[in-house]
Amino acid sequence: MATNKVIYRGFSSKSDQTNYKLYDFELIKQDLINRLSVRKGERVENPEFGTIIYDAIFEPLTEALRQAIADDITANLNADPRLSTKEINISEYEHGIAVECSLTYLPYDITEKLIFKFDENSSVSLS
Repeated sequence: MATNKVIYRGFSSKSDQTNYKLYDFELIKQDLINRLSVRKGERVENPEFGTIIYDAIFEPLTEALRQAIADDITANLNADPRLSTKEINISEYEHGIAVECSLTYLPYDITEKLIFKFDENSSVSLS
């Protein structure tokens, strides 16, 4: 008889949910969104936490800036031992920067392609 084993448990404080519990994939995604929602230097006693992408939104997207963003996103992904990535693409979109990456959830060996959109309102969305 097969059982569905929950490996990771957590919660989300998003106001649009009636059930705040998160498990496995959804918890890992929410943890990553939380990490990418912080501007580097904002976190108390941990100035290296977060991303530089909010400082780059209004800058011309040169090849050097693309590489800096890719390195920063890679470092943020590598900070979570549950994730691995092989491909990161940086592009412009309407009012911000889009980051497309292929993430592998290591405990499950499942790969998913996600697009994070960072906009002028200092928010990140997942599509």
